[in-house]
Amino acid sequence: MLVPEPEIVGCVVRNANPAGCQARVAQQIAAVRQRGTFAAPRRVLILGSSSGFGLAARIQLAFGGGAATFGVAYERAPDAELTGSAGWHNQQAFDHFAESAGLQAQSRFADAFLPQTRQAVLAWIREQWGQVDLLVYSLASGVRVLDDGRRCRAVIKSLHNPLEGWGLDLAAEQLIRQQVMVAAEQEHRDTVTVMGGEPWQQWVLALQQAGLLAPGFHTLAFSYEGPALTHPWYRDGTLGAAKRHLQQTADALRMALRPLQGDARVVMCKALVTRASLVIPFLPVYLMLLMAVMKDKGLHEECPQQMARLFADQLYGPGAPRCDALGRWRLDEFELRPDVQHAVLARLSELTADNFRQLGDYAAMRSELLHQHGFMPIAG
Repeated sequence: MLVPEPEIVGCVVRNANPAGCQARVAQQIAAVRQRGTFAAPRRVLILGSSSGFGLAARIQLAFGGGAATFGVAYERAPDAELTGSAGWHNQQAFDHFAESAGLQAQSRFADAFLPQTRQAVLAWIREQWGQVDLLVYSLASGVRVLDDGRRCRAVIKSLHNPLEGWGLDLAAEQLIRQQVMVAAEQEHRDTVTVMGGEPWQQWVLALQQAGLLAPGFHTLAFSYEGPALTHPWYRDGTLGAAKRHLQQTADALRMALRPLQGDARVVMCKALVTRASLVIPFLPVYLMLLMAVMKDKGLHEECPQQMARLFADQLYGPGAPRCDALGRWRLDEFELRPDVQHAVLARLSELTADNFRQLGDYAAMRSELLHQHGFMPIAG
């Protein structure tokens, strides 16, 4: 079979290599098995299960903990002209390997924002499982269609002042100057509508109202805040507003789940190379500098390592989640170490369009993104 060439626009890879996607999923499964088993919850629903944290969580819980999983993802299937999205092939690969291992796995390609998707999944759970023990919320979409048909689009903008800085064009393999403008009020609201916690809350409350939550039910959503360096364009922008709403949602859900002795938490993760993260202005440059520094210090992690620490070591392992004053579980402590951030800032102060490959781990960041789409050799 002819292996396609990657089609890169900016920092977006628009196609996938199916065989490479399957090999990468197999590689992640092998790493989880090698790490050993843990006592995961029996029945896990994962919204946004086809890539990034959602896929890594599903692999960890199923192949490390033996959980039955239901994954919902909105992905593009292959056709006569296009290879389909990497997430489509990832989820197909997961199902194949889960069936071969005798694990129960149900997957659905559908828009998790839509009420009809929610009702169909609830009907399946009622018939097949009876209840759910854990819901992992990992949606990373830029568009949401509301129940009334209105289409909301998230924007990555500032809430205060225009910003300018170094960005990265992976297609051209060069640094570029990027600008981030101030969001209009409607853009601000729409971003929170798409990327905030409302859809997460809708799913949990729908499950609760249908009597489908098991005693001790837990739910979690992934988030990011970052160091002071990133705050002007992340925490203090439209993305940060959406993440604050996600935290408010966790607080509300935690109250609603008390009768079940349940819990709802936001998990603060480190900055990572994902399909979603590399479209954020300025973040790819920060990421390649961070990767170089953390590798030098022996601290580097990708999604699978973060999910291993969360589930196998902390939630369902010998340790306890590291919790901050806002009740958020923290997986970003290595990124936020003062020595790490001091080294990143030092490299950033010297950064130019000519030396970015030397100061940052550009090659590894580019390779990681291509690997996520099934391109380039997979080690092992």
